[in-house]
Amino acid sequence: MRIAVSADENNGLHSVVSPHFGRCPYYALVDLDGQEVKQVNVVANPNYGRHAPGTVPMFIQAQGAAVMLAGGMGRRAVAMFEQLGIQAATGASGTVRHALEQYLSGGLQGAEPCLTSQGHGQDESPTQEGYAQDEVGRLREEAEMLQQQLSDVVQRLDRLTSS
Repeated sequence: MRIAVSADENNGLHSVVSPHFGRCPYYALVDLDGQEVKQVNVVANPNYGRHAPGTVPMFIQAQGAAVMLAGGMGRRAVAMFEQLGIQAATGASGTVRHALEQYLSGGLQGAEPCLTSQGHGQDESPTQEGYAQDEVGRLREEAEMLQQQLSDVVQRLDRLTSS
């Protein structure tokens, strides 16, 4: 099975998951045999830096992915993946390896449109609000995502140590 993961960098399993599915610079394509990683390829997003609704899900399908993991995605992308028979899951964070582990353990399931995308209509301009357009904005989003992940880990640790 091949799983695609939105990524902010080209570092294989060590890449940081991108909070925006369609606006990430890379996709990590992970080939699995059961739960064992067999191969990882990172490909550039051919639509990085521009808004091209519908083209990225088709690109992911052309890469042979059965699953798409991302920090978030819009409602149209969620629907398109469903139509293409590709399972989408949002809420991924941390590294590609961490997102895979979450997905394979059943902790990362289902795709909910991100809040910034729910109001986006088909007639909006390519520079939609709510998306970071520069490196500083993307790093801030990444820091927020990592802060949430750290908070989740601390809560789990507290539960385990208080038992």
